Amino acid sequence: MNERFKLDAASSIGTVVLKVRDVEKLANYYQAIGLVLFSLTTEKASLGVSGNEMPLLELHKIQQPLERKAAGLFHTAFLLPTRKDLGDTLYRLLVKKIPIDGASDHGYSEAIYLQDPEGNGIEIYRDKPRSDWDIREDGRIAGITIEMDADGVLASRDPESTIETFPASTTVGHVHLSVRNLEDTQSFYQKIGFDLTDQFGDQARFFSAGGYHHHIGTNIWMGNNLPALTEKDAGLESFSILLPSTESLLKLKQTIQNCGITILEDTNVSLSILDPNGITIQFKSIG
Repeated sequence: MNERFKLDAASSIGTVVLKVRDVEKLANYYQAIGLVLFSLTTEKASLGVSGNEMPLLELHKIQQPLERKAAGLFHTAFLLPTRKDLGDTLYRLLVKKIPIDGASDHGYSEAIYLQDPEGNGIEIYRDKPRSDWDIREDGRIAGITIEMDADGVLASRDPESTIETFPASTTVGHVHLSVRNLEDTQSFYQKIGFDLTDQFGDQARFFSAGGYHHHIGTNIWMGNNLPALTEKDAGLESFSILLPSTESLLKLKQTIQNCGITILEDTNVSLSILDPNGITIQFKSIG
C-alpha cells in the first residue's frame, strides 16, 4: 500500500482574506487589537506586523452580500510568540474596552476570543512549550477547554511597555472553519497531506502538518449541511498555506492531480484549489 502523502513539516498558514462591508471600519478595528496597516483604499486593506512584508490579513469590500448562514470562517487565530505578549495584548484590550468573548486554556495554548464589527471570529493566542502538550502514542494532540488563568497572563506582561502592536514574529497560527460536513472535510484535508490531530466528538476536528496541534480547525456548530461559501457571501474569501520550497509545491500538485481535485490557478510558485465548503486555499512556495 502506498504511504499517504503528507505536507512538508515546515508548512504554515500565511494570509487570511475576508470579504467585508466596511473596509475602513474593520481596518481600524484590526489596528486597535494589534495589527499594523500596510495599505488602505475604499475597496481593500492589507494588515500585518512590522518587519514582515507579507500581510496576515486582507480585507476586500463586498457589495450587497447574501444575508444567510453559510460555510466559512469560524475564526482567524493570531499566534503571539510568548505569554508576555499575550499579557500585553490582553491588557491593551481591557484598557481600550474592546469586547472580549472569552478566554480559554486548551492545554497546548492560552487563547483570547473576540469578534470584529462584522462578526468574523478572532483568536489571539500563545503556544505553551511543546513539553506541556498532551501528545499521545497514536499521534493525537489532545486539547482541553478550561478557563484561562487571566490573572497569570496579565501578570506576565511588561508593565513598562508602550507598544501598541503585535510583535514582529506574530503569525496566523491557524484558521478555524465552519464546515458543511465533518467527514467530507476530513477526507479532503487528509488527501492533500494534513494529519488529523484531534477531534471533539462528532462536532469538531483538527488538522496539522509537521506535528503542530492544528493549522486548521473544523466544526459544525452552525449546523450540518450549510450552503457552500460563494463569492456573494461575506466573511472568508480565502487563506494561504506557505510551503518551504518549490519541490514541496510540486509534490503537492502531483497529489492534487492524482486525487482528481480541480486546480483553479497554477503558477510556478503557487496554486489554488477549493475545499468541499467552497473555501479557496492558495498554496505558496516561499523557498
